[in-house]
Amino acid sequence: MSYLVPSEFVTKMVDAGESKIYMSTRDTLIRAYMAGAILALAAWFAVTITVSTGQPLVGAILFPVGFCMLYLLGFDLLTGVFVLTPLALIDKRPGVTLKGVLKNWGLVFCGNFAGAFTVAVFMAIYVTFAFSTEPNAVGKALSVIGENRTLGYAKYGAAGMLTLFIRGMLCNWMVSTGVVGAMISTDVSGKVLAMWMPIMVFFYMVFEHSIVNMFLFPAGLLLGAHFTWIDYLLWNEIPTVLGNLVGGLSFTGLTLYATHVRTAPKKTFLKAAA
Repeated sequence: MSYLVPSEFVTKMVDAGESKIYMSTRDTLIRAYMAGAILALAAWFAVTITVSTGQPLVGAILFPVGFCMLYLLGFDLLTGVFVLTPLALIDKRPGVTLKGVLKNWGLVFCGNFAGAFTVAVFMAIYVTFAFSTEPNAVGKALSVIGENRTLGYAKYGAAGMLTLFIRGMLCNWMVSTGVVGAMISTDVSGKVLAMWMPIMVFFYMVFEHSIVNMFLFPAGLLLGAHFTWIDYLLWNEIPTVLGNLVGGLSFTGLTLYATHVRTAPKKTFLKAAA
């Protein structure tokens, strides 16, 4: 299994961030849409496994299949571009501006949401026979998830908001490590293994991932869960997005960049006099 040393794969991270900023609006939206849709399918898959087996660990072990698929296909998640595109700005790549970074984030957010929401609609139709029956066990589980992870935070007020933000930070620490994992090897098996481990950790630990939540919570709302779109946005999506940004950039992007690209000067040692 081939392995790139950190100085090599961190340079690849900066290059990737630069290329995403220069990508056309059309390509950015298509890639973000497909990433959101595939990750939503993986979340649906994992919840189905958890409901059928009663073992959340089994769902967590298998969930990363979606993440691996979308990155091997070259699609983009908001949590990934949060880490990669700022590095191109910090590295002062020609033509890279703050406006370009923010535009990329906005387009990827919209594309991810559209893809995840599409799958949420498909799922709602699937588990209710096109809304002609009550949701099946998986649909009911999704409704409970939505209520617990919106109203469940809201009842604690500021403490709930802080907890939500921290869970968002921890999530993208792991997810962005998965993004980097795709760059540390030049063969598929190495990439998959490096991506699989941190994604499994985030899912089993129930950290908050903004794109997974773009599926889970609209799905719950479509199935009649007892919370509102305002609850979803205020008590999950917005704080989660901010936590994902801070966690991924702080714990992964900037730390790797600081120590493997902009390294401190090497110490020199004088030979002792003979």
